[in-house]
Parts: sequence; C-alpha cells; structure tokens
Amino acid sequence: MKVLFVAGDPKPERWTVPIKELLPEAEVHVWDPEGPAIDADYAIVWQPPAKLFEREKHLKAVFNLGAGIDGLLKVPNLPEDLTVVRLEDAGMSVQMAEYVLHQLLEASREMETYREQQRRGIWKIHRPIKRSEWPVGVMGLGHIGKRVARTLADLDYRVHGWARGQHELEGINTYAGPDQLGDFLESTRVLVNTLPLTDETRDLIDYELLSQLQPGAVLINVGRGEHLVEEDLLRALDEGKLARASLDVFRKEPLPEGHPFWQRSEITITPHISARTLRDATLEQITGKIRDHARGRPISGIVDTAKGY
Repeated sequence: MKVLFVAGDPKPERWTVPIKELLPEAEVHVWDPEGPAIDADYAIVWQPPAKLFEREKHLKAVFNLGAGIDGLLKVPNLPEDLTVVRLEDAGMSVQMAEYVLHQLLEASREMETYREQQRRGIWKIHRPIKRSEWPVGVMGLGHIGKRVARTLADLDYRVHGWARGQHELEGINTYAGPDQLGDFLESTRVLVNTLPLTDETRDLIDYELLSQLQPGAVLINVGRGEHLVEEDLLRALDEGKLARASLDVFRKEPLPEGHPFWQRSEITITPHISARTLRDATLEQITGKIRDHARGRPISGIVDTAKGY
C-alpha cells in the first residue's frame, strides 16, 4: 500500500512520521511537484494541485485534512468517480462550540461594556441576562453545527437550526430547505453560520437575509468567507439591521490591510482560529479509515461531490 502526503507543509515529517507509526504496512511518500508518479493507492491532502490527479491515475481514495472540502472540490480535474473522504470532527467541534459560545457571551453578557467600565474606573452592575431575548439560529447541522447547537441549548439558550435537509435534534427546533429559511431567520437574533461552502450557499448571507433577523441581531460566521456578502454586512451595520458581527473567516485570508472590516468597532475579527486541526486525532482517524478501506470495510465521511459535502 502506498500513501502520498500532499499538503504543502514545509515540515512534512510532522505528518509523515506519525503516519508511518500508525500505518506501518504502508509506504509513505511526500508529494514532489517535479518528481515521478509513485502509483499511490491513497492520498492525504490539503488544497492539492491539479497535477496530483494528472500524475496519480490509480488512487482509490483521497482523504482531506479538514472538514471543509470546498478547496479540494475546486481542483478542475478531480476524477468524478474518486472516493473523497472528509475529516470528521477530530477535536474541531468542541473548539468551534467554545468559540461560538465565547462570541455569544460577549454580546449577550455585554462584556465589552464591563471592559470599558474597567478602563474608566466605573463600578456599575447591569441587569441580568434574559436568555429568552437571545434566541440563536445555527445554519448548518452537520457534525460541527449539531455540537454548537447542543452546547448552547445546554446553557438554556433558545436554539433553532436550519439545514438543506431535515434534522431531528432533541430540544432544538429545526427548519429545512429554502421554504423554511424565512421562518428560521425571524426566530433568530444570533445567527451562527457553520454551513459548508457550495454553489447554493455561496453569498447566502446578504442584506436581504440579515434584514430578516430580529432587532439587535448578531452574526457569528465560522463557515467560509464566501458565504458572506461583505458590502451587505457593512450596509446592515450602518442601517442598524445588525448590531455586531464576529468573523473568523474571510473571502481573502489574511484579511488585507486597509479592508473596511478592520476599522469597524462592531466587528470582531479573528484569523481563522475557531477550530484548528489537531494532528494526532486527525491522523488516527485518517489512517484508521485507510486501513478499513484497504480491507474492504465501510468507512464514514465519504463526500457526495455533487452536493459539495
């Protein structure tokens, strides 16, 4: 069995050494853009070059080093019949839930107000939070979205969920499809985006969508930057349709110097850190799936490339 590591890491041994330890029956190779084909059986990739699929013609499956596979699906010559496997959790869902909870508490508990009071030497207690005034809507109910929704619901926030297809989550009111999106938005003050990026979800978060949220609305985007129409966000803030936004993903990363988001006090910017890939958990999952696939056993996480997730 030959496994090819294709991720552009300047220190690929950080990945290949543990891969060899976890999968001793395999030959593990690092992608060489100028090298010959190795006739690999499996590839472990992150944003691979198109040349990979021109050179390696006998791949049985490709394993993505992340839950979001939009970068892989953009490769123009990705074989239609190739099995594509996404990363499932590997420690990311709990990180995402922590991040979203932090941003929610910043808004609902008025933490910036207390920091400003500290700077000015003011001791003043504001009224306790009423969770009924902070209904949360989670867009995207995959593994990560469900973890976020359950975490917030466990803290007695009213949580709604919306996805393309129907989901059943105990204690969470769920909506499905375009026909129910309006009702979902009208029930939401804090909108959390965890959707995958597809042709259907690109530019979904626009002025019209933001205008349907409840007064004093907050956006927390941990999906993809391409979900958000940036100029529409600024317009919604200017017109009071939106009170604040916490953004961890952007159309161009790093966010360019001089981008208008930097100057807006209502926008919290973090550099795509809401959920980082944990190497050990990731490689344990991927190597286990490679071994199962090689032995003809079923594996989870296979992507429907037509749907984009």
